[in-house]
Amino acid sequence: MAVIETQLDNQSEQFHSNAAVMASSTQAFRDIEQRVIDAAEAKAPRYIKKGLLPPRERLSQLLDAGAPFLELSTLCGYMQEDDTDGSAAGGGCISGIGYVSGTRCMVMVDDYLTKGGSISQLGSTKRQRMMEIALDNKLPLVTLAQSGGGNLQQLGDWFAFSGAGFATQAKLSAAGIPQITVVHGSATAGGAYQPGLSDYVIMIRKQSTVYLAGPPLLKAATGEIATDEEIGGAEMHSEVAGTADYLAENDADGIRIAREVTAKLGWPGKVSNTVKTDYLEPAYGAQELLGVVPEDAKVPYDVREIIGRIGDGSDFVDFKADYDIGTVCGHIDMQGYPCGVIGNNGPITANGAAKAGQFVQLCEQSGTPILFLHNTTGFLVGTESEQAGIIKHGAKLIQAVTNATVPKISVVVGGSYGAGNYAMCGRGIGPRFMFAWPRTVVSVMGPPQAGSVMRTIAAAKMARAGKVDEAMLDGLEQQTITSMESKSHALANTARLWDDGIIDPRDTRAIIGFVLSVCREADQRCVNSNNFGIARF
Repeated sequence: MAVIETQLDNQSEQFHSNAAVMASSTQAFRDIEQRVIDAAEAKAPRYIKKGLLPPRERLSQLLDAGAPFLELSTLCGYMQEDDTDGSAAGGGCISGIGYVSGTRCMVMVDDYLTKGGSISQLGSTKRQRMMEIALDNKLPLVTLAQSGGGNLQQLGDWFAFSGAGFATQAKLSAAGIPQITVVHGSATAGGAYQPGLSDYVIMIRKQSTVYLAGPPLLKAATGEIATDEEIGGAEMHSEVAGTADYLAENDADGIRIAREVTAKLGWPGKVSNTVKTDYLEPAYGAQELLGVVPEDAKVPYDVREIIGRIGDGSDFVDFKADYDIGTVCGHIDMQGYPCGVIGNNGPITANGAAKAGQFVQLCEQSGTPILFLHNTTGFLVGTESEQAGIIKHGAKLIQAVTNATVPKISVVVGGSYGAGNYAMCGRGIGPRFMFAWPRTVVSVMGPPQAGSVMRTIAAAKMARAGKVDEAMLDGLEQQTITSMESKSHALANTARLWDDGIIDPRDTRAIIGFVLSVCREADQRCVNSNNFGIARF
């Protein structure tokens, strides 16, 4: 074994300062998540009186008790769009990966307690992302639907893209991945196609309504007068239209049926049981991950200190350790299974790019998943770097990362800037999963550097005009810095779905192990695909 020997002094004043700052930032995002839940739950009593279960109670009844559940994109839309106080974060739905009747599934529960479950652009993008995860990882999709549909005040800005969700549902069905939907409330217009495109539909007597046009619109458009039940009630869809496959008596009964349908899929039996339990825990405690990353982003640290606290037995086989110290590559086991790791100890040099590119190809050859730990200012610039071929080597690395077919998982642990973000499998490159620690930054460049660039460009323009206004340049520089800072920190990034969620550093091993097992299961699973998906007759 090549056990990492830590150089971290966990008794030092600097360590305790780093840990305190990271712990505070971690608690801050947890507090935001809880405030969103509390704001929604405060509205629950009046719906409970009507016989409706609150969204998180529906989720609880759907999931297997005691089984793990990884909630994703909890802060989608935080302080974005019309969320002025942070209480509407979440994108109008609760989503994640959990177990339903012993089957690992993607689960989406409409949060009708937050803005009536209306769907904003970011909320739509979140749903699309969840379906893509289900498609990539061959996870059955269970949806508990009760949404107000698209936010009509915003829908005009993104309507042309809104069909992407329908297209992904059609692709899921064609790929042989089951979709089970319980319609808990009203599904109108475009929202009616979400259950319509599902493979199994459960409606609730005297509660579910599904129609393209409700009574008011129907009267206005055609003059016809009809009740909810006549044009979209659960009994009509069960007995006449055939849109519903199962008829439930109430919320809990609908969820019971969804669990029974999921159990009958036989999904777990389609892969071999490969769970391992005989692996070693890391030699160093997860609690120490809070103090690894310096409070000052300019202070360097060794990414191996993170690797040593997440890999089995802290065993790390360092690849080309002496060839380039800024890019760290090597092999670990993660909860018993092989995993490649690429991390940063600084900017990516030409040699570092070549080293990482070779390592990616080796992982592709052996079918080994790759974990990317981001902390880079980007590709190294300068005359020497350019003459060393940084562009061609960087391009080859991006080529290798993009085209590698093995599962790729990214965690931003520090900064992730410029094209270095692409090379480290940032959001635009399409990792299977991507997470971020608190206090991280993702941006085209550092805010001070951006401010300086804008100042230089403006100053040159002023000089050509014959008058340089230093006060105006000061204002422009500061405005650029402020704007960049507001759009590049962890909360702003996760709000715009640049990752699948902020995570507590101490949970890194558990979360990466969980999603690696999702990827392993997906790569083993053989699904029965077809060309057009399941048609509803």
